[in-house]
Amino acid sequence: MPPTLAAVAALPQLGLRPLTGPPAGPVPDTPVVWVAVSELEDPTPFLEGGELMLTTGMRLTPANAAAYVDRLVERGVAALGFAIGVIHPRVPPELLAAARDRDLVLLEVPRPTPFIAIGKAVSRMLAAEWYEDVTRAFQAQRELTRAALTGPAALVARLARLLGGWALLLDSSGSVRHAEPASAGDRAESLAGDVARLRRHPESRPADGAALASVALSVPGENIVLQRIGLGGRPRGFLAVGTAAPLPHVAHTIVGAAVALLTLQSEVPRTGRELRAALAALLLGLPPEGPAVPRGTLRVLACGGSGPVLDALDSDPAGDRCLALPLPGHTAIIVPDGLTGTIVSLLAFAGPLGVSDPVPAEDREPAGALGTALREAEDALAAARRRDEDVLHYSDLPGQGLLGLLEPGPARAFARGLLAPLRAEGLLESVRAYVAANGQGEAAARALGVHRHTLRTRMRKAAELLNRDLDDPAVRAELWFALAVTANEDSRIGHPGDSPPGPPGIA
Repeated sequence: MPPTLAAVAALPQLGLRPLTGPPAGPVPDTPVVWVAVSELEDPTPFLEGGELMLTTGMRLTPANAAAYVDRLVERGVAALGFAIGVIHPRVPPELLAAARDRDLVLLEVPRPTPFIAIGKAVSRMLAAEWYEDVTRAFQAQRELTRAALTGPAALVARLARLLGGWALLLDSSGSVRHAEPASAGDRAESLAGDVARLRRHPESRPADGAALASVALSVPGENIVLQRIGLGGRPRGFLAVGTAAPLPHVAHTIVGAAVALLTLQSEVPRTGRELRAALAALLLGLPPEGPAVPRGTLRVLACGGSGPVLDALDSDPAGDRCLALPLPGHTAIIVPDGLTGTIVSLLAFAGPLGVSDPVPAEDREPAGALGTALREAEDALAAARRRDEDVLHYSDLPGQGLLGLLEPGPARAFARGLLAPLRAEGLLESVRAYVAANGQGEAAARALGVHRHTLRTRMRKAAELLNRDLDDPAVRAELWFALAVTANEDSRIGHPGDSPPGPPGIA
């Protein structure tokens, strides 16, 4: 709302004195849209209405005073400010009488007050009002967005409270979906004709080619705005709001924000239907179709983060082509192979990442291939956590190809039997270091922090317990497989069998 004439006249630094109106009454709350200065006998061709008109009366005479006031009143100026002490020592009585006869507010401007000071003061007030409107609109949009997360009903209720009136959400047929307050639903019948006008398909638009998007109605004691919802040719619904007074500009902005949010909500179910159709196809053993299903070669990522992962995917267009599933301890993400680098960079902040081998499109029937890729990604994630690495690909894990071919049950039974004597004698970590050093005693002893003679004694005892020659590469290979299989007893086979980072403890 622009500043009122009463607010401008009350500014003490200007010293304006009302000369018309009730002797002790207040200055009217007429809006002042601008300040205009003119010495023309007829300034109205250069005015729009609502201005505070300022003059020194340079061309004013007793004969033309009444006609001058008539023209200002007809144009709709907010008030006339007359400067004394420049041309006229006081306001001419003919001008004062004409202003009183036509109910035009006449303000006396004292000689020390320059017109530019009045213009600056009104400009500052207009800027403050504009800033207040922008702030109010921004805050209202935040409240509407927060309400929209709960659903359309909460958004409609919040909108009605923000406008100080009522709000009504109708479906595409004109039936009531939500009303705030509930009594607002009674207005749906009276709006049916206007809803029909907005429902017209583009082919039946008016002759001037303009498709109606909204209708403004004025009924006794109420002002109503009706808007269509949806992006297509046929609306997905309608929003009606009503207030006692006409909606100011900021209120129209707020209503526009509500329409945008409702339109977004009305379009979201399309994606939801595509995802549900893809899930149904998988459950029925049919190839999933639709834009919701990533095409071509895929990978599966296992990300150690949680909440921020989904937020990051939502913030980037590449995330629209991925499918994310929160799981205990991590998030699984199906990614088109070509976007793997982009998604890895996007999620680098969220914790370690495990990346599966690629799954070609022809290998995704049945869907078990993606299940295998998920296990690969989880294995890579577990290894990344152990090694304190940010990103680890399954293909970079040592021995994964051979380990993946082993049957878990027999392999673990063999490993436990082979390593049991070493575990019982406390030699397991010493043998692990010896195998990791490829039989090089000096390197293994340094890794363990013991003297090489101590390690040699331990390896001699381990060879006796196993009845095997630890200098034989085949024997060390068997031990490597056994250590790899038992590295993570609760997981599938596939983790590296070398010793973890950092110097191991002395066995």
